[in-house]
Amino acid sequence: MEGEMYNFFKVCITALMSLCYCYILGRIIPKGTTRLLGMLPVVALFLYLPLNLSAVNLIGQTSFIISWLGNSKLLLFAFGKGPLASDPPISLPRFLAIACLPIKIQKTSLKELPPRTRDNKDHTHLTQNGDHKENPLPQNPENIRPKTIFLLNYPTKALLFVMLLRLYDYGDHIHPNLILLVYCCHLYLALDLILSSIQAAARAGFGMELEPQFREPYLSSSLQDFWGKRWNLMVTNILRLTVYEPVHNAALAAVGRKWAALPAVMAAFLVSGLMHELMFFYMGRVKPTWEVMCFFVLHGACLVIEVVVKRKCGTKWRLPRALTGPTTVTFVIVTGSWLFFPQLLRDGVIKKALEEYAAVGAFIKDLGRAVMSRIL
Repeated sequence: MEGEMYNFFKVCITALMSLCYCYILGRIIPKGTTRLLGMLPVVALFLYLPLNLSAVNLIGQTSFIISWLGNSKLLLFAFGKGPLASDPPISLPRFLAIACLPIKIQKTSLKELPPRTRDNKDHTHLTQNGDHKENPLPQNPENIRPKTIFLLNYPTKALLFVMLLRLYDYGDHIHPNLILLVYCCHLYLALDLILSSIQAAARAGFGMELEPQFREPYLSSSLQDFWGKRWNLMVTNILRLTVYEPVHNAALAAVGRKWAALPAVMAAFLVSGLMHELMFFYMGRVKPTWEVMCFFVLHGACLVIEVVVKRKCGTKWRLPRALTGPTTVTFVIVTGSWLFFPQLLRDGVIKKALEEYAAVGAFIKDLGRAVMSRIL
């Protein structure tokens, strides 16, 4: 464990030094191809860094935050776009925080948002569904989480996460389909807790107002709602900037404004599938089976069909939320159990992750006993 933490420390230092280089490069070289060429070695390095780790939890976080999100932000920055680009330039500490953490700064303070009226409608531009988003955080009370809910919400999720970990001890006595459902809940809780903890640290350290990463995805009313408004919104925003908007603009001349969103949606899901395949390769170190790619292609195709049906039928034939909500969540869970989790199970990634959780828990217990023995 000590050797792995040392490797992780080296990866973090390497990433920070590389980002400092990119920051200086951005100050002396104008946006465009020349800046991009200067940053390509860093992009290649960020793709290599997860291979220096062996703990699947650290690999997953590093490949997601550095290899995917970090590289995407740097590619956007090369052309003067994305969260790293600003005029005047942002400070180096803020540049490092935004580049190497899965956070998105909220453009408008919640205190400045006017009350919602009939004329103040949401305008959303969602990476994976074709709707347009003019404000990263629409003026919608649903986007504003009261602190009382926050205090009750995350402790509850942490407790549920610990309970799920204990449930794995009885996995031999639980039906395999129920275990797959547990994996779905585990994935959501782990991502939400980890990303929210990083956000809390960034908010405390830099005083930045940040947008939430998840908005209760189990309350989704459609695939558009799930992928565009509720699930892992940092990825949604990055895919919108790097894939959706360029493809959408290119498709305008070919299919027109009305349908240009559809190929852009499929392109976003294809890229998301490729990046997940890469992350799975980092964690399992085995040849891809492309099941995860099939998962995202399937969801992209279903989302495109959903968009077309809604546009053809309009609001007159919309199904009630009481029906679409459970149907959407069930579809995500069933397809995830069919295509997303099997590769992780075959490669032993989930087993390794649980063993790492157990090792960390034992370390914390031993540390707590040592501290209490000194106090008492």
